[in-house]
Amino acid sequence: MARFIDELKRTHRCNDLRASDEGNEVVLFGWVANYRDHGGCVFIDLRDRDGITQLVFDPNLSGFGDTPKDSYQRAQALRSEWVIGIRGKVVSRGNNKNPKLATGDIEVHVIELNVFNKSDTPPFEIADSIDTGEEKRLEYRYLDLRRAPLQKTLRVRHKINQTVRNYFDSQGFLELETPFMGKYTPGGARNFLVPSRMHAGKFYALAESPQLYKQLYMVAGFDRYFQIVKCFRDEALRLDRQPEFTQIDVEMSFVNQDDIFKTMEGLIFKVWKDVLGIDLHEKYPSGRFPQMPFSESMGLYGNDKPDLRFTMPHTDITKVVVQHGGGGIPMFQPIAEKFKSGQYREDLPAEIVKALRIPAEHASKLSRAELDKLEDFVKGMGAKGLARAKIDETGQWAQSPLAKNITPEARDAINAAVGLTAGDLVFFQFGKEAMVQTVMANLRVHLAKKLGLIPESGHGGKFEFLWVINPPLFEFDEEANTWVAAHHAFTRPHDSDVDLLDKDPGKVLCYRYDLVLNGFEIGGGSIRLHDPDIQAKVFNALGISNEEAREKFGFLLDALRFGAPPHGGIAVGMDRLAMLLSGAQSLRDVIPFPKTQKGTDQMTNAPNKVEGGQLRELHIRVVEPQT
Repeated sequence: MARFIDELKRTHRCNDLRASDEGNEVVLFGWVANYRDHGGCVFIDLRDRDGITQLVFDPNLSGFGDTPKDSYQRAQALRSEWVIGIRGKVVSRGNNKNPKLATGDIEVHVIELNVFNKSDTPPFEIADSIDTGEEKRLEYRYLDLRRAPLQKTLRVRHKINQTVRNYFDSQGFLELETPFMGKYTPGGARNFLVPSRMHAGKFYALAESPQLYKQLYMVAGFDRYFQIVKCFRDEALRLDRQPEFTQIDVEMSFVNQDDIFKTMEGLIFKVWKDVLGIDLHEKYPSGRFPQMPFSESMGLYGNDKPDLRFTMPHTDITKVVVQHGGGGIPMFQPIAEKFKSGQYREDLPAEIVKALRIPAEHASKLSRAELDKLEDFVKGMGAKGLARAKIDETGQWAQSPLAKNITPEARDAINAAVGLTAGDLVFFQFGKEAMVQTVMANLRVHLAKKLGLIPESGHGGKFEFLWVINPPLFEFDEEANTWVAAHHAFTRPHDSDVDLLDKDPGKVLCYRYDLVLNGFEIGGGSIRLHDPDIQAKVFNALGISNEEAREKFGFLLDALRFGAPPHGGIAVGMDRLAMLLSGAQSLRDVIPFPKTQKGTDQMTNAPNKVEGGQLRELHIRVVEPQT
């Protein structure tokens, strides 16, 4: 082995050699990806992180003494995933070229072989496409990472990191660190807690974001900060969530909302160019992404992260239903009565009625059986059912139990409001505003995938960006019967809405914004509150007393009193960005060592129990949950 490490240095990687290298002597290192003994010659596909080169062990290779013969005999013992080094000669493959490989024009005839290490039989094949379940692949993640698809996604991640750092450096930003362990404050995301051995009964919290510290950097006068940082949230997991995740964190002083948009648009354009080779100026000539108010996004798409790769907007027909007293439809009448009696506010409705139009060209592709299955789909999200109707040539509703009850006037008004024409299909959902929005948003995307308007996963070659702006500062928590911050308590309200903080908190809009791509929120941020007086009004609207505010955020409130500049920022999810750019199906495919959906590490069996002595040092006693 010493000869190959000390004397024979690697000359090329396994994706480098081309026809122009014919006749050269080379040294390659890598793993045995494939072994074929053709009775007289042994063929090996040698793999490293960059690609594959075909090796030929020919005992009759002349001009090198007995070394090729010895290498051939030793090559007969090689097996998959053995780690080897070879010295050999580049030879043209002539008419036997392999167009599937970048190195397919050549092969390397081996002179000298060294086995660095043998391998047990892997628990699954190291190949691009395998049927092995994710649980097994996560258990042997270091083997899974040898596969080309995962190698590709991590290269994408590396390239994003490079581009981010270079871009922000060119824009005058400083890359500064913030603490992982900080003060625990109740509310918001659930924190991972770290017990303090030196301070019995006290805990640090792992940072769910660098939010407060990056604001303190602005108070300290650093003006432009960025960081690629790990964050931690002990929350229920799903396809696009991990308990430990990475974000591109940014904060700027003396800026407004549009300044931040321009900065981040510059970053996104650069990332797309460097990573994918795509010039987004072809789609966005001005270099700017479109913007949509939060209220419009909710009205048209039912959420604040719409997928704009296809149309199919919703229509809120609540006012139409109310104007027609429920239109003769029994299930609509209670809602109409509550609005007419003043129990519900038109500007902040507790219940709504929404319609989703499927144009005739798409409606014709859905069978009756498929339509019936949609009922189960929405019930899985808490809906009671899914009303529907098919529009005939005269504008009448067919294939619907609603047809026998709805008044002609209400039907015609709904047809006009939704834009229904012959052959169209329309779905209706009514009830609590939050539930209706969620159901209709998910139904829209579900139908788009079923109809082939967007792929099941990946971007499909389309990138639709959108800034969602001007959301409410507060949302009402019905269980607690109080207003809570929709994002966090340090977001600046619109200047014109400051007076509403005391009078009508639900109508206060703020300078918060989300950057959306293909139905995913890839970034979000806000202009911060730097005025202590307005900050006090926000706390008052949230029912947070001065004492509670000082207990939770005293250090920040003190800092704001020492000449805090106007500032704002944003955080972009690195994992989600890598997932969307690489076309991966889940975040776990772009994180080297991810957790499962249960928050466990299959490879190391974390989390695990800690021995009693360690717990006693930390002043902790474990109380097992009762079954």
